[in-house]
Amino acid sequence: QVQLVESGGGLVQPGGSLRLSCTASGSIFNIYVMGWYRQTPGKQRELVADITPGYTTNYADSVKGRFTISRDNAKNTVYLEMNKLKPEDTAVYYCYSQMNSGLGFAPRDYWGQGTQVTVSS
Repeated sequence: QVQLVESGGGLVQPGGSLRLSCTASGSIFNIYVMGWYRQTPGKQRELVADITPGYTTNYADSVKGRFTISRDNAKNTVYLEMNKLKPEDTAVYYCYSQMNSGLGFAPRDYWGQGTQVTVSS
């Protein structure tokens, strides 16, 4: 059973920093793209950043220059370093990964449980 477990959310003041972590576990053959999405009340879930197995990154314009996504393939872990946080960054952040469980199986989409990030003074 493949699963993604997130950690690192919390309350931080504007201008502060947080680091989110997400680790994949279970019967994993390969992990492809990994990323982070976020969702606020009344809005669609939006892509924050993602990263390929070759470490190519992609960021939403709203976080570019402030957030950094990285991954450790040996640990099956993706990180999101969030700096210079703004109140509008407040959201539930969801880890995302494309993975398959064995040779010959097509990759599937997996989601973490979500972790709350609140930026407030």
